[in-house]
Amino acid sequence: MKSATAGGTAPVPPPRTRKSVTGTRKSVAALFLLPALVLLGALVVYPIGYSVVRSFYDQSGDGFAGIDNYKTLFSDDGIRAALKNNVIWVVFAPTVATALGLIFAVLTERVRWGTAFKLVVFMPMAISMLAAGIIFRLVYDQDPDKGVANAVWVGVHDTFAQASAFPKAHPGRQSPLKAEQGGFITREAVRAGQSVTVPLVGVAPDKMPDGAGKAVRAEPEPGKVTGTAWQDFTRGRGVGRLGQVDPGELGYSGMRIEAVKDGRVVDSTSVAADGTFTLSDKADGARLRLPASNFSEPYNGLDWLGPSLVTPAIIGSYVWMWAGFAMVLIAAGLAGVPRELLEAARVDGANEWQVFRRVTVPLLAPVLAVVAVTLMINVLKVFDLVFIIAPGSSQDDANVLALELYRKGFSEDQPGVASAISVFLLLLVIPVMAFNVRRLRREVRR
Repeated sequence: MKSATAGGTAPVPPPRTRKSVTGTRKSVAALFLLPALVLLGALVVYPIGYSVVRSFYDQSGDGFAGIDNYKTLFSDDGIRAALKNNVIWVVFAPTVATALGLIFAVLTERVRWGTAFKLVVFMPMAISMLAAGIIFRLVYDQDPDKGVANAVWVGVHDTFAQASAFPKAHPGRQSPLKAEQGGFITREAVRAGQSVTVPLVGVAPDKMPDGAGKAVRAEPEPGKVTGTAWQDFTRGRGVGRLGQVDPGELGYSGMRIEAVKDGRVVDSTSVAADGTFTLSDKADGARLRLPASNFSEPYNGLDWLGPSLVTPAIIGSYVWMWAGFAMVLIAAGLAGVPRELLEAARVDGANEWQVFRRVTVPLLAPVLAVVAVTLMINVLKVFDLVFIIAPGSSQDDANVLALELYRKGFSEDQPGVASAISVFLLLLVIPVMAFNVRRLRREVRR
């Protein structure tokens, strides 16, 4: 083709091969992308497609089952419990982790050692889920001597409600006491001017209170009821007399004694270090009761990994790991907030809480959305922590969809149902991912 010019005609140059914006030919770019596309197809696209197809077949894989496997998702008790727990995870875990990350990010801006604090908070991210699960399995141990959570909880509890020193104490042979409402009471009424013996056994000598002294038989006092409560046991065969205070036997220091008449407590006292006690004339004709509080077992804390607390406990371990991730992202967003806006709000009379709520949080809304959406996708796939932390007795109560997928596919040999669960999880993730992509596009347009 020719075009007319002032000096005649000149040939039109042939069209150039189109290149990308970087100057690279599309064929070359496709060649470099090919390995990645092959891996993507082999490791992502093909497994997804196979799972979708497999979810419509029976457990053997030979017969077409239609949507029967999907019906199982809403009829199987284990899957329904897992779905309920996933809802709890999605609602609470990202919310708590994001809120803590926001608080840490804002506060560390004003702390001298803020960088060191951020490093400590972020450090759990360097730990694998397996290691974190093992750590928190020990943290939540029921024994306060092993589990940190119960050690702290028991320490706080015992500060306000100390456990009894005599949890194993009980009447021995030929005892004047009988059991009543978790405690013990004398079989016969007592009289003023009488000395009563209250023998007990069952407490090892090395478990007696530090203030316990050698027991002494109380002397009768006119118009009063006196007595002795002591450990009626002396080591050695044939040593000591049953029902009598012998040398070397210890008093039940601090034990509570109540005088009960017609169902009412008319008088009460505590046993002295030598085991003796004294009641007023109000106790005349009453029966002496050792209330159940004397024999309460030591408080061993909460059953963190029991059916009722196992899911919140595991969510707590997840927050411990991911709050640092949220903090780092939010702190990066906070560094980009114009300081002029914050200072202007303070000049206008806003206090720090108003600045935080009405200026800082709205400006950080895009970053908070990224963090929350990322964590929501993450918790939908949570498996490791639940599998490791939850004991066998509580695993059904802590079950989540990812764990149920594993159990159906490998423990119960139901690959069709497992494939249906995987497709269902994919469907749950897609709306969250779509929201994230749409939000990112809006950010690009700005």
